[in-house]
Amino acid sequence: MATTLDSPTAPPESSRDSADLAQFGYQPVLHRKLGRYASFAAGFSFVSILTTIFQFFGFGYSFGGAAFFWTWPLVFAGQFLVALNFAELAARYPLSGCIYQWSRRLAGGLVGWFAGWMMVIAQVVTAAAAAIALQVVLPSIWSGFQIIGTDTALTSRDGAMNAVLLGSVLLVVTTTINVIGIDLMARINSIGVTIEIVGVLAIIGLFFAGTERGPAVVFETDQATPGPYWAAFLVSGLMAAYVMVGFDSAGELSEETKNPRRVAPRTILLALSASALGGGLMLLGALMAAPSLSDGELASGGLAYVITAKLNSPAGTVLLACVAVAVVVCTLAIQTAGSRLMFSMARDGKLPFAKPLATVHPRFGTPVWPAVVIGALGIGLLVLNLGNPAIFATLASVCIVSLYLAYLLVTVPLLFRRLKGWAAETEDPTLFNLGRWGLPVNALAVAWGIAMVVNLAWPRPEVYIPEGGSWWQQWAGPLSIVVILTIGALIYRSVVATKTETPTPEPASTTA
Repeated sequence: MATTLDSPTAPPESSRDSADLAQFGYQPVLHRKLGRYASFAAGFSFVSILTTIFQFFGFGYSFGGAAFFWTWPLVFAGQFLVALNFAELAARYPLSGCIYQWSRRLAGGLVGWFAGWMMVIAQVVTAAAAAIALQVVLPSIWSGFQIIGTDTALTSRDGAMNAVLLGSVLLVVTTTINVIGIDLMARINSIGVTIEIVGVLAIIGLFFAGTERGPAVVFETDQATPGPYWAAFLVSGLMAAYVMVGFDSAGELSEETKNPRRVAPRTILLALSASALGGGLMLLGALMAAPSLSDGELASGGLAYVITAKLNSPAGTVLLACVAVAVVVCTLAIQTAGSRLMFSMARDGKLPFAKPLATVHPRFGTPVWPAVVIGALGIGLLVLNLGNPAIFATLASVCIVSLYLAYLLVTVPLLFRRLKGWAAETEDPTLFNLGRWGLPVNALAVAWGIAMVVNLAWPRPEVYIPEGGSWWQQWAGPLSIVVILTIGALIYRSVVATKTETPTPEPASTTA
């Protein structure tokens, strides 16, 4: 059970939401202050199309050419199937650390623990990967941000080292914000998301106002890598696969959200849908507006190249600054979600040093140590890879494989529960529910998740060692899964399996 540093008194909250939480066996120690927009902002900023598309546009284009655009709606369709299942679970289990909580309530403590473990690792790696995105933006705004060397490309040694430096500074800032409290985090995140949305709309407008070619460009494959196009298409799809994750963050913050049973399902779906629409228009606009498709600049410079080519003025710098803001709030949202997941597992006694990790500061209403641990591990991960030009692709691949595996540890148990009649257990009919569509949607989500894990983990040298490297770097995806599962099994055996499994209370009322 979670504790506070000085006092067991729960922060003031809605009595209805507090009573609802108590039915699951938890005291309301987190501060419930998030409204609809703040909940939406948490998911939208985790997906952060400005951050991740700026990071990965060049990667996707360099493999699939302009036709890589079609990976975007394809990945959205698959992820929306997953999001529909998550929305249903968010209405049923409005708890922090949702991936862990959902999985353990569907499949038991062992499966739930590994779902949480995979997700914690993924969020640490994702926070580090998001933080280094500052390298894609800041040197384009002002050359002074290139503190180390002169080559700004992430695939260069100078660029990789400078990215580690900028990313580490950002993680220190986001850790401080997360420690101070949910109020400050939500305020900064909501303002940042508003700026990001304005920036997305402005960039879309800029691109479509300065087109060089028509929308038929999305059928061109001239710039794809040699060989069968389907192979290049699958690799280029890693861009969209990396972007469209984290929409479940609204569920991670359920215990800090007002009326989470109704708010979280809607914001999960809205965050993913809004991101898909805005991102798709940005991709199309960039392909139509790029000065050239064949000079190599689009693959190396990505969206920053198109913006500076179309608006090499103070206004263009402002748009790039919007992207920098998006990177900051993306990293902040990832760290916040990860700290809530770590807190949720710790209060059940499922992590080493569970007591301090489950402690909530009485004034700030935040789990301080989980935020610090995630920030420190993220910085350590960056420093460990200092000077390695392949850090970018390796971090991205490892984190998305872990994320998709964690998602599967929710959707697969849910499918088995549906086959046993889970849909008949539906409680309040006014809450989000897939009804008779639950089984086919769930089955398709599982098939999609398995296909994506295989594609993401495939040891392609052009992804993991584009400029050459060791065999272990090429196999970083599969090896990371083995290492994560092995370490997880050791921790589970030494920390969790020695304890009696905590009962899993369910709401006493079907209407909650």
